[in-house]
Amino acid sequence: MKEPSVGEAGEREPEEADLEVRLEAVPPRPGVYLLKDRAGAVIYVGKAKSLRSRVQSYLRGGDGRHQIEFLIKRVADVECLVTRNEKEALILENNLIKQYRPRYNVRLKDDKSYVSVKITTPDPWPRVVVTRRIVQDGGRYFGPFHSASAVRETIDVIRKVFPLRTCSETVFKNRARPCLEYQIKRCLGPCVLEVDRDEYEQHLRAVALLLEGRDSQLAGLLQERMRQASAEMRFEDAARLRDQIRAIQTTGERQQVVAHAGVDQDVFGLYREGGFIEVQVLIVRGGRLTANQSFGFADWEFPDEEVLSDVLTQFYQGNRPVPREVLLPVSLEDEDVRAELLRERRSGAVDIRTPRRGAKRRLIELATENARQAFLERRDAQERLAQTAEELRRRLHLRNAPKRVECVDISTFQGGETVGSIVAFDEGRPDTSRYRRYRIRSVEGTDDFASLREVLSRRFAAERRGEGLPDLLVIDGGRGQLAVAVTACAEAGIEGLDMVGLAKARTLRDARASEIERLEERVFLPGRTNPVVLPRNSNALFLLQQVRDEAHRFAVTYHKKLRDRARLRSPLDEVPGIGAKRRRALLRRFGSVTRLRGASLEEVASVPGIGSALAEVIAKALADPST
Repeated sequence: MKEPSVGEAGEREPEEADLEVRLEAVPPRPGVYLLKDRAGAVIYVGKAKSLRSRVQSYLRGGDGRHQIEFLIKRVADVECLVTRNEKEALILENNLIKQYRPRYNVRLKDDKSYVSVKITTPDPWPRVVVTRRIVQDGGRYFGPFHSASAVRETIDVIRKVFPLRTCSETVFKNRARPCLEYQIKRCLGPCVLEVDRDEYEQHLRAVALLLEGRDSQLAGLLQERMRQASAEMRFEDAARLRDQIRAIQTTGERQQVVAHAGVDQDVFGLYREGGFIEVQVLIVRGGRLTANQSFGFADWEFPDEEVLSDVLTQFYQGNRPVPREVLLPVSLEDEDVRAELLRERRSGAVDIRTPRRGAKRRLIELATENARQAFLERRDAQERLAQTAEELRRRLHLRNAPKRVECVDISTFQGGETVGSIVAFDEGRPDTSRYRRYRIRSVEGTDDFASLREVLSRRFAAERRGEGLPDLLVIDGGRGQLAVAVTACAEAGIEGLDMVGLAKARTLRDARASEIERLEERVFLPGRTNPVVLPRNSNALFLLQQVRDEAHRFAVTYHKKLRDRARLRSPLDEVPGIGAKRRRALLRRFGSVTRLRGASLEEVASVPGIGSALAEVIAKALADPST
């Protein structure tokens, strides 16, 4: 279904009668609607039990909310997709939000790849590893877990307490004597020593109990073994078991007990001030608060029910585990449909509840209070960033307080290949989607100024393709590098771009001077001879240093990757007609390129897949001194 386009002032161009005809054509069935702007981009995706009722309520002037009015003024087209039921509409809405990433839908910025712990049971001597990939390899998996840091702390305890092997299969098979892990009693040394398999399996069962969250049951078993060892006067074994129990209890104490029923729950809390919203999720597993996640949204005037509906749609996607209960602060009209969908994901019972009193309501209140605290912290951080941006504007005489900052860095290594990098910070945080790296194409040898000019020319060309410009461009360097940037900007026809050069602090050493003189970080401005020296502990200087250091790290990482790739290349890669398969066949026959160079044409031609013609090409290529 197509809706009439919207004019500058938000008035619909076609006549009212035409509008009514279009709205009446929308079927009163479940489905998904897509609102599009004048460019055809999807700006909002929603689902409805009755498409006609929902679309008519929006497009006949909205429902009085500022957010809806603001949204509808930008709508130039509407597309409706009918589904058989609400559950299909919910699934389709989720898929379309992920596909189009609409501007006015709630979007959870969250990593959907969660950590799991794997016991490599197919191995003769299994080990415990952390992984983000679950494959059908016969291993025993635990999780996925929400907090990677908490999982790694648990793994650290496991490796200190239970002496299991940690080495890879390659290392394990090629050991000639026990390694350091055996010496410090963190491994039984099954690689080269005779190890009691029952004892090893006992350790594996204990690790499984700990990963399943049954640490109290594990502690009870270990306490019984400790008493038995003490009764048999095996005091060294008893002391080791005592230390294991203490380590396990310490790990368990980090998790706050919030319920005694031992039910897995996700508890949602919501706090808002006007259009600024914070949603907090408490992850309760086995009656314990194991983790929490917070999501913040700005300028969002949809009601609480719609916000939570959007959050739930995206929260349980990917491989996120589904709990037994989902507790919400407000009721949703499609709770039954969502519960049915989650039951299919979990392959078990799932209840979505909105408790009004009792212990579960107190959990909702706890999540809401955590959401309020997260909101206050986020607001304070935003205020600090605004103050930092204003300090940059004032001290560096910028046109505006910079929200988005980019930094350019050039990296070379011992006269080798030169690379450039550009990193972007948005509101004080790295925006990795705007990171760019460049291999220098037009510069021979080492010339930082020419390399910088090439990088900026390519960056400004990207701006003409729609990538946009930052509020502030930082050049890693002094007055000379800044002059190159100004020239490149002028050549690209760009006006009004604020840019500065940031020169590193350095020490002036004069043998005749009584004191060593130190020059602080200096900020060079276009058209000014003397640099600006920001206070050493100012937030403005810290932000510039952070952006500059990140650009340097990104450039060096790329440079190291290219060097590693170059070291792995073989002269055979440059020979026409030699691919990976033929290269492996040649190296398998001769062992090295040196031996291949000394081989006769007949010997080379006898390698499967080579032949006499290609053998002559190989001999000629390897005879070239440049290879």
